[in-house]
Amino acid sequence: ALLASSVAASSRPLGFVSSPLSVPRSKARAATRSRLAMASSTETDVSIGWESFKPLEQVPDSMVRGPEGNEAMRRKMEKICREAQLSITKQIEELDGKAKFAEDIWERPNGGGGYSRVLKDGAVFEKAGCSLSVVYGDLPPDAVRAATERGAMRIENLKPGERVPFFAVGLSSVMHPRNPMAPTMHFNYRYFETDQGTWWFGGGTDITPAYLFEEDMKHFHGTYKDVCDKHDPSYYARFKAWADDYFLIKHRGERRGLGGIFFDDQNDKDPEQHAAFAEDCLAAVCPAYVPIVAKRKDMEFTEEQKQWQQLRRGRYVEFNLVYDRGTVFGLKTGGRIESILMSLPETARWEYNVHPTPGTPEAEIMDCYKNPRNWV
Repeated sequence: ALLASSVAASSRPLGFVSSPLSVPRSKARAATRSRLAMASSTETDVSIGWESFKPLEQVPDSMVRGPEGNEAMRRKMEKICREAQLSITKQIEELDGKAKFAEDIWERPNGGGGYSRVLKDGAVFEKAGCSLSVVYGDLPPDAVRAATERGAMRIENLKPGERVPFFAVGLSSVMHPRNPMAPTMHFNYRYFETDQGTWWFGGGTDITPAYLFEEDMKHFHGTYKDVCDKHDPSYYARFKAWADDYFLIKHRGERRGLGGIFFDDQNDKDPEQHAAFAEDCLAAVCPAYVPIVAKRKDMEFTEEQKQWQQLRRGRYVEFNLVYDRGTVFGLKTGGRIESILMSLPETARWEYNVHPTPGTPEAEIMDCYKNPRNWV
């Protein structure tokens, strides 16, 4: 959702300054600041909505274009994300055995575009989506705050009304199985640049079961621990704790699911190293998730268990609409609404004052939502 948004840019493209990865920026940044000041005082934002996005009939060679920047890394991440999108959706189609992903290719003038792939009414999946976005424009301060863990630090030197030119590319996905014994899964991997002299990578993969099977959680977390350990022995413990913190539904005092890994603002190594980590994380999505769904998709379940799954989906919706950084970012910046809300399930349920009976499987997993465990 974070990258399904094309920002409410002015009617003409503003200058974009490259990240520290390419060329010096001091003079260009000053010029950009001057243009931004003029834009904020003399131009009116274009109203961004569904009508501002137009479909494309043919797949373009690349969506990377627009403001100046580190084009090599932009194209590299676009290629990584597109190849992962095609590979993951192919494997999910094979697992489902019935439905196929429909693809929308879309663009907005002076704002980028993307490829949204959605599967619905499947034998295994009620709904599954996987969206690649390549977007650019200029961000208002509240959107910068929503875009990153350290958003406030990135706008501390802005003048009132000033906006931040940016570029972003990333891949986001959510899978909602029918069977309540099979977990929902989400991932998002992204690359950002702004003219503030910053670039960073972010992302993660997390899992949301309605019922607990410890061997499944050990498999899922173990797969990502292996990926993390390959790149940095400190990654898994840090990013697992980060996921447990990020996916907290504060007004409920419980997590959306059983975590995974989550990270943001990663720019402390060579960008090629960060890109390689994101690529390996994307390659691990199906090995971590598909065997679990294959094992659980045909299990018997009761109507009461289906209702519990629906209640947990209600919690999923609450987190995404209230706290999820990507959803908030997209809604604040007038993004493509169908792509932003692609993560929501088709069905969910809310009941008044529901508490699972002690000693039941529902109570067991509720304890896991409230008190994160170490699975590996």
